[in-house]
Amino acid sequence: MSQKPRRQTADTKAAADKAGDTIIHGQVPPREVLLQYIADNPDKASKREIAKAFGIKGAGRVELKDLLRDLEDEGLLQKKRKSLVRPGALPPVTVLDITTRDKDGELIGRPAEWPEEEGTAPAVLIRQSGGGKNNKRKVASAGMGDRIVAKIFPSKSETGPAYTARVIKVIDKRKLAALGVIKVLDDGTVRLMPIDRRDNEVVIDETGLNGAKDGDLVEADVKRSGRLGLARGSVLSVVGSLASEKAVSMIAIHAHGIPHIFPKDVIDAAEAAEPASMKNREDWRDIPLVTIDPADAKDHDDAVFAEPDTRPENEGGVIVTVAIADVSYYVRHKSALDREALKRGNSVYFPDRVVPMLPERISNDLCSLREGEDRPAMAVRVVFSKDGRKASHTFHRIMMRSAAKLSYQQAQAAIEGKTDDKTGPLLEPVLKPLWAAYETMKRGRDRRQPLELDMPERRILLKDDGTVDKVVVPPRLDAHKLIEEMMIQANVAAAETLEKKSQPLIYRTHDAPSLSKQEILREFLATLSIPLAKGGNLRANSFNGILMKAEGSPHKDLVNQMVLRSQSQAVYSPENGGHFGLNLMKYAHFTSPIRRYADLIVHRALVASLHLGEGGLEREEEEQLDDIAAEISTFERRAMAAERETVDRLIAHHLAGRIGESFDGRVAGVTRSGLFIALPEYGADGFVPVSTLGTDYFVHDEVRQALVGEKTGLGYQMGDDVEVQLVEAIPLAGALRFDMLSSGKKLPAATRSFHKSKRGRPMRGGRPSGRPGPRGKR
Repeated sequence: MSQKPRRQTADTKAAADKAGDTIIHGQVPPREVLLQYIADNPDKASKREIAKAFGIKGAGRVELKDLLRDLEDEGLLQKKRKSLVRPGALPPVTVLDITTRDKDGELIGRPAEWPEEEGTAPAVLIRQSGGGKNNKRKVASAGMGDRIVAKIFPSKSETGPAYTARVIKVIDKRKLAALGVIKVLDDGTVRLMPIDRRDNEVVIDETGLNGAKDGDLVEADVKRSGRLGLARGSVLSVVGSLASEKAVSMIAIHAHGIPHIFPKDVIDAAEAAEPASMKNREDWRDIPLVTIDPADAKDHDDAVFAEPDTRPENEGGVIVTVAIADVSYYVRHKSALDREALKRGNSVYFPDRVVPMLPERISNDLCSLREGEDRPAMAVRVVFSKDGRKASHTFHRIMMRSAAKLSYQQAQAAIEGKTDDKTGPLLEPVLKPLWAAYETMKRGRDRRQPLELDMPERRILLKDDGTVDKVVVPPRLDAHKLIEEMMIQANVAAAETLEKKSQPLIYRTHDAPSLSKQEILREFLATLSIPLAKGGNLRANSFNGILMKAEGSPHKDLVNQMVLRSQSQAVYSPENGGHFGLNLMKYAHFTSPIRRYADLIVHRALVASLHLGEGGLEREEEEQLDDIAAEISTFERRAMAAERETVDRLIAHHLAGRIGESFDGRVAGVTRSGLFIALPEYGADGFVPVSTLGTDYFVHDEVRQALVGEKTGLGYQMGDDVEVQLVEAIPLAGALRFDMLSSGKKLPAATRSFHKSKRGRPMRGGRPSGRPGPRGKR
C-alpha cells in the first residue's frame, strides 16, 4: 500500500521547496532536504526534533541516525551540544591553508584561523572551474601547503566538503622554512624550537647553523629523513636574538607573513613626493581645526571643529567639521606606494612598534596634520538639529592648518577647568563648542541605541629594554567618546554621499548574529532568567536591554562576554549590509586613510564622484572592489591575530620567572578539556586542564558554560573569579598553564549535557596532563 504524502509543517515544506524534493510522512527525507531543514532551523535540529518534524518513528529513527552520522563524517554536519548544525559558518571570504587532495586529486583547504573549541575545522573544496581564465590561473598557481584568500560558497553537492571556494589570491607560497629559536642542549646537540606549538622540534646540524647562536630567532630549511625521529634542517637566516628588544613582535611579523620592510622603489616614491598645491582646493587655513589623539601619537590624520548653527531655521543646531588627511593625493592607483599599501592592507600595532601601511615620509610628514603647518585634507561639514539628528552634510577638498595638537587627557582636563598654556586660549573658541556639539550629537546616538558593550581595553607598557613594565586600563574619557562619535558621523556621511551618487565603494558591514549564535545565547541567558526574544529581527538595543539587566549583578562580565561572542565579525564589502553593532544602515570607513586601505578607497571614490581633482577612483579599481574588500578583510584579521599573539608572548615572557606564584583570575572560557583563565591584571590568559581539577568526574555543561562535578555538583562557570597557581609558562608559544586553587561552587544540574571520554565515561579529573593546554581564541 502506498503511503500518503505527509502533512508538511511550514519548516519541512520550506526545506523541501528549497531543495526541490518531496517528502513522505514517516520516511527519512532526502539528504538535501535534511540539510536545508537543519540550516533553516538551528533551534530544532536535535535528532529528536528532526524525527518529530518529519514524522519518523521506529526503525526509521535508526536510518535517520545512520544518515546523520554519514553527514557528520563527510563534514556536512557538525554536532554542537545536542543539536546538529551546518559546520563552521565560514565568512564569505576566508584565509585557507591547502592541506590535502581528495580522491579525484582536487585541492582541499581548511581555515587558517579556527577556534579550537569549535572542533575540527571544516574542509573546503578549491574550485577548479568557474571564474574564467583568471580563476584558472590563480588555481594553477596554488598548491599543497599554500595559504590563500578565497571566496566561500556553501556546497550544493550531497557528498564531500560542506563548502567550495574560489581562489582570490595566493598570499603565502609553501615554504620549506620554519620559524623558531635555536637551543643548544647540554650534550651539544642543536634544536630548533618552533614558535608554532603545533610543530615539532627540528634537529639542526652543526654545519647548518649559518652563524646562528643559542637564543637566536631563525628561519630554517626543514627536511624529513625517514618516517621515524625528528626532522632535520639547516638555518637559512637569522632574524634576531630573543634577548634583544622587539624580538617578540618580530616572531608574529614573520609567522603571519606581514610585510614590514618597504622596498626601495616605495621609499624612493615617498621621498620624491612634494607638498600638495592649492589646485582644486578650498582655503580653510583660518578655521581653528585641532587634532586630539593619544599623547604618544606620531601621526595625526583627523582634526575637528564645531560651532553653533546661527541660521533661524536650525535654532539650537550645531555644525561639526571633520578634516581627514588627503592621502589619495599622494597615493595613486597602480603606483609603487599603492601596490605596497594594498599588500599590507592596514597598519599593525604592537606594544613595542608599529608596522605602518605607508612610509613615514607620507604617514608622519606629508599626511600628518601637524600643528601650524599647511596640509591637504578631505573635509566634511555636518549639520545637526538641536535633537541630534543629522540634517545635511557637504564634502570639500581643502588646505588646512591645525591650530593645535592636543592629547585626549589634555583636552579633557581643559574642559574640567585645568587649562595649560596651549588649551587656555582654545577653551572658549574651540573646546567648549566641541563639547557642546558632542552633547547635541549624543541625543541622536541615544536615540539610535548602538550596541553598548562594557569591555575595557588593556594596554601593555614596556620598559626601555622591551620587556613588560605593567598593564593598564586607560580611562574612557568624554574626549575619546567625542572624537569617536564625530568620526562615526563622518563615516556615515561618506557612505550616504557615495550611495547617492551611485558610486561603487567599500562599505564597513557588520551582520546581525546568526540564528545559531542567537540560540546559544538564548539558552545561556535562560539559566540567568534573562529572556531573549526569538526571531531574526533582533536589533542592537535588544542586546543593550540584556546588558542593563545584568548591570550590577555578579554576572555582568559574563553576560558581556557572551553577548560579544554572539556577534558577527565586521568585514569590508562592496555590497551594503549595514552595521548591526552601530545600528546604522549605511557605513563606510573614511577617517583613517593613513592606516587603512579601505579608507583610501573611499577617499578616491569621493574625489571621483564629486569631481574634486586628481587621485580619484578609476574604473579598473571599481571592477576589483570585490577582491580588494576580501583581501583587506583578511589582512585585518591577520593583524588582529598577530597583535594578540604578541601580547600573549610578552606576558608569558614576563611571567616565566614567577612559576609557583598564585594569581587572581577569572574563568574566561569553558571546554570539555578544561578552563581558560584570564588574568585581568595582565591582559592575558592560560589554561587549567580538566585532569588537574580533582578526582570527581567533570561534566561539560555547554548551556551554562560550566564544568560540573558529577558526584559533588561543584564546578566552575565562565565569569567566576578564581585563584590559580602558575605551573608552566612557554614564552615562544605565549602559553600559560595553571593549577586551580579555588574550590568549585554549587551549580544546578538542570542543563547538564554529558560529553564522554573514549572509554565512554565523562571527562575525569586526576589524570596527569602532558603539556599546557592551548589558548582560547576569543
